[in-house]
Amino acid sequence: MAKVEAFEKYAAEYDEWFVKNNQIFLSELDAVSTFVPSSRNGLEVGVGSGRFAFLLDIKTGVEPCRRLAQLAKKRSITVYENVAEDLPFDDGSFDYIVMVTVLCFLDDIGSALKEAYRVLKDKGQIIVAFIDKNSTIGKKYCENKNQSRFFKEATFYTVSEVTAFLQNAGFGSFEFKQTLFSEDNTAFHPVKEGYGAGSFIVVNAVRC
Repeated sequence: MAKVEAFEKYAAEYDEWFVKNNQIFLSELDAVSTFVPSSRNGLEVGVGSGRFAFLLDIKTGVEPCRRLAQLAKKRSITVYENVAEDLPFDDGSFDYIVMVTVLCFLDDIGSALKEAYRVLKDKGQIIVAFIDKNSTIGKKYCENKNQSRFFKEATFYTVSEVTAFLQNAGFGSFEFKQTLFSEDNTAFHPVKEGYGAGSFIVVNAVRC
């Protein structure tokens, strides 16, 4: 069952986070955008309120939380109220898929990534962004998640775990970017190659 209760109850507060933490959001957006291709035929799984999709020019999203889906629709995104483990699309429908801080909320990561694999075209891209469990911010989130409305039910993963999930689903040719090099939420953070220093990791993989 999708972990959406807190997001249904506090959708407006969740969406406002991106305004209050604008520099963090823009840093994350910059990291994700480095891998997004010029093709408009993309899908965001876990589109939330549509903040990323709108600025990345992604027109289609999947979001199980009804209230967040409503906010995304107001940003001119076509939203399907489905879960990641059951995507309502034909095989080979998309050139690329974006998933931003979604893995930590999934019930079945393996099934979700196999669904992503199914609806991607041959050699299509999957772009997965997440907070590294071993990072400074990741450790803080893990320690304090019971006090968080949104992360209470989240499960955080390391880079090696996320890579293994993707490999098991059939993806390869991994590339990594990282940002958020401190807990300063007032500064714009640069995007750097690789992982291990930043807390926000973006991995780009290809459907083999």
